[in-house]
Amino acid sequence: MPRSELGAYLNARRAALTPDEVNLPVQSLSPRRVPGLRREEVALLAGVSVDYYVRLEQGRERTPSPQVVEALAAALRLDEDGRQHLYRLAGLGPRARAALPTAGRVDPSLLALMDAWPHNPAVVHNRAYDVLASNAIADALFDDWTHSRNHMYRIFTNPEAQSFYPDWDEVARGAVAGFRLGHGMAPDDPRVRRVLDELLAESPVFAELWTRHEAQGKTLSRKRINHRDVGLLTLTMQTFEVRAAPGQELVIYHAAPGSRSAEALALLGSLAATSRREARP
Repeated sequence: MPRSELGAYLNARRAALTPDEVNLPVQSLSPRRVPGLRREEVALLAGVSVDYYVRLEQGRERTPSPQVVEALAAALRLDEDGRQHLYRLAGLGPRARAALPTAGRVDPSLLALMDAWPHNPAVVHNRAYDVLASNAIADALFDDWTHSRNHMYRIFTNPEAQSFYPDWDEVARGAVAGFRLGHGMAPDDPRVRRVLDELLAESPVFAELWTRHEAQGKTLSRKRINHRDVGLLTLTMQTFEVRAAPGQELVIYHAAPGSRSAEALALLGSLAATSRREARP
């Protein structure tokens, strides 16, 4: 029987932990062949039998109880996103509602709000990371989406991505972790499946990161962007769920007041406004 998504996730999270991180003694009768925890160690920490845990990883057991899932989440030191992801993989968490015909439509009132932020780039994306809406300064920040209006394609298939993002490795890892979380919420979403299949085929780096089974949503973070027109910007990024449209997220970028990045954003907004005026007939 092939390994289940649940088994693959457990295996990857176990491999990412060391005995020191869970306060286990490192002495052993047999040498360690891998740096991560052994199956028997996870079973001990979770209070389940080794045989049962092995069956979970191998996909021969796919329906653990909520008590076992909670114990495994604690044993593997999962954060809240990881814990919820584990529950969903075990069939114990609610899956996302089926996509509605208007799933790609952004509410007009949200569009108006985004347009009222001339100095704060703002985008709305779906679980597949398709950019469904963006304000003018976001368009300028992301070069008018000339490569793609999908963030995953921009990161993994755009030859200029690594110069655009000075911390590309960190950006790529976070993008895959967020995409994995969305995939776990809606594994049957056809658009999510299409993006996943294409990236697995086109990007070896994405494929390698996907095997790590990291699942984490976007949080308050700082991101550095090297823009061709205004230079290096350091921006704070905040992400909000759009409660009226499940699966959509609003991402807002902000520069510290008085900073060089704030001045660069203001210049970028001015350049964008000038470009739009010149483009009008």
